[in-house]
Amino acid sequence: MNFKRIHRLWKQQGLKVPVKKAKKRRLGNSEGGVIRRSAEYPNHVWSVDFIFDRTEDGRSLKILSLIDEFTRECIALEVGRKFTGDDLVALLSDLFVSRGIPSFIRSDNGPEFISKAVRSFLDFIEVGTSYIEPGSPWQNGYVESFHSRLRDECLSCELFSSFSEAQSIIESWRQTYNHRRPHSGIGGMAPADFASQWATSASFAALPSRKQPTVESFNQPVLS
Repeated sequence: MNFKRIHRLWKQQGLKVPVKKAKKRRLGNSEGGVIRRSAEYPNHVWSVDFIFDRTEDGRSLKILSLIDEFTRECIALEVGRKFTGDDLVALLSDLFVSRGIPSFIRSDNGPEFISKAVRSFLDFIEVGTSYIEPGSPWQNGYVESFHSRLRDECLSCELFSSFSEAQSIIESWRQTYNHRRPHSGIGGMAPADFASQWATSASFAALPSRKQPTVESFNQPVLS
């Protein structure tokens, strides 16, 4: 019996070698949820997560949303076809330079968030990670609530004919959300107005300041 016959019988019977599955390390616990660690001032806790949609041609859109839990501002709504840990590091680097460094970033255990690149980068820049328990989205309640507004007010109302149109419309909605949409959790103010008011208050001035990063500080190697 030669190789060709074995291969033909193997194909006919649908035989296959089981693929070895790599074990995943679950990093989350209840300490990472919004109840145990709640935001007390701007840039204290940022929340990050993904929401999905698609363009008219059926291709998927992966939208990364990042919010400040205290001010309720949507810091970023990054639209892409896919995201990797390196993509997230690049986005966070830009945001840290323009907005300052948060104390913690809260997320689920998605592969982009627990990747070696992201964890090494956050350790390097001294940002704490706050992973929620696997299968417990309510522990990241602020970003989940934000996603429901984004879905109801934008994604469910718009048919995106192209990737660039999706980027434009979603960014326009983000600006409206931050600057014009009242939020009940912050006294009916728009998130940007609330953040601006807090920035001029005595309470904000009394907070311990963190050294702000520069572009040069991110040019050092992150991974060992």
